[in-house]
Amino acid sequence: MTKLNDTMRILLAAAAQREGGSLLPLPDSLSAGARITKAISQMLAGGFAEERDTSDAAAIHRTDGDLRFGVFATAAGLAAIGIEDESGDAGDAPIVTAAPPTTSKKAGVIALLSRADGATMPELIAVTEWLPHTTRAALTGLRKAGHAIERSKRDDATCYRIVAAQ
Repeated sequence: MTKLNDTMRILLAAAAQREGGSLLPLPDSLSAGARITKAISQMLAGGFAEERDTSDAAAIHRTDGDLRFGVFATAAGLAAIGIEDESGDAGDAPIVTAAPPTTSKKAGVIALLSRADGATMPELIAVTEWLPHTTRAALTGLRKAGHAIERSKRDDATCYRIVAAQ
């Protein structure tokens, strides 16, 4: 779990005061640089912030072709600095909605392997976007973690499935 440092706390506090909860533009007490980039990356990874489309030029964090993305505080990020998102009378506080919880790639692999028919290697690779050797290593890691993984054939393809503990 990511622990908030002072830079992250300042960014989240500034976002809490803005309409929509944007982390950008930077507060006057912070200057752009590697420290800010690292803090924003850690907050995105920790679920304290999320990227969303934006048309506000001051809130743009990155662009991808014609798309412009900003970084916005999530309810989890605001809660981490002691600001609770109240669904009742919000008063002047900005309304910040949390993104659906993102699942890890490992959780996606486990979900696929837990299906009745399991998953083939190409299906696992498509979901995780890992290389084949990384996907096989993840299966080994799951076995070492105590999951019983059964191998079978489906349409001439090797299929992997987590079997229930008995």
